[in-house]
Amino acid sequence: MKSTVKQKQAIRSIGLVLRPDRPQHAITLATDLTSWIKARGLDAISEPLTAPIIGARPAEPAQLGREADLVVVLGGDGTFLGAARMMGERETPILGINLGGLGFLTEIPIEEARSALSRVIEGDYEVDRRITLEAVVARSAKNGGQQEQFRALNDVVMVKRAFGRMLEVEVIADHKPFCAYRADGLIVATPTGSTAHALSAGGPIVFPSLRVVVLAAICPHTLSHRPVVLPDSFELEMRIKSDDQGALLTCDGQEVAHLDQSDVIYIRRAKHVVVLVRSAHPYFEIWRDKLRWG
Repeated sequence: MKSTVKQKQAIRSIGLVLRPDRPQHAITLATDLTSWIKARGLDAISEPLTAPIIGARPAEPAQLGREADLVVVLGGDGTFLGAARMMGERETPILGINLGGLGFLTEIPIEEARSALSRVIEGDYEVDRRITLEAVVARSAKNGGQQEQFRALNDVVMVKRAFGRMLEVEVIADHKPFCAYRADGLIVATPTGSTAHALSAGGPIVFPSLRVVVLAAICPHTLSHRPVVLPDSFELEMRIKSDDQGALLTCDGQEVAHLDQSDVIYIRRAKHVVVLVRSAHPYFEIWRDKLRWG
């Protein structure tokens, strides 16, 4: 699977995703883009709360995910992650316009929004096919024996529910015993997520095309526990060893599962990717700008 590829898909319907509580300049930009899209004979759709504000056709999230040939996200990385989840298994290109903070996913600055959108409509653009993680929580028989399945573009994180408690978790990688962590939490991140929560836990910045995952402990209680990079072909199996107060599993910080000591958590590379429209700026330039490197 190539990370960056040319894309020539015809664009007929464009979904615009933004929070309705965004500042006025964001609403103004979205309204201008909606008018610009409709003036070109294309369909502009948005979620029911946002659509009447910006002049787009309303569509529920699932409907927007099915109908849009392109999704334009106006916001920060949190809004982008929500839009990626909205697409489900459809590999619809997503163009991120940065109205937030760092914005590693929303790469396009506001002043380049219209030119970037024009470039995509004309078919002159490239995309990144970013891997995602599938997290499966296998419940024990006493908890119903069911499975809960989640998907994450950035990361899967395990933490203790009780503040001040320590998480003890055993990790099996590629069906072989790997490590027993004692920490405040454990992050499993994709290359995309390496610049998110994992970065604040001391993890490395990973080039987006690499086929790896990062394991980073949050405040480890053993100084030798350092972030580890593993092939994304490995399946990770995790079992909680501490039984006091339980634990939580979060996916991209937006979906949550309560964990029991008897549950088994499996994390693997998912079958489907998230497709990001590349900006005209190289990765290194984006890193230098976002992280203020010189």
